[in-house]
Amino acid sequence: MNRIKEVLKEKGISQTWLAKKLDKSYNTINEYSRNVRQPSLEDLYRIAKILDVNAKDLLKEE
Repeated sequence: MNRIKEVLKEKGISQTWLAKKLDKSYNTINEYSRNVRQPSLEDLYRIAKILDVNAKDLLKEE
């Protein structure tokens, strides 16, 4: 499970903006945000860098 949706909301960043930065489709980011699909570790680290957070901050304990 991830906290991408919460972090985007906290930072006031849209899924569309993140999709463009990652060169991914909006649907992919939306699936990550809804925990329908999980990003690869590489993408998780890229998302963390773009959002200026620690990758651990994007994960939530089950």
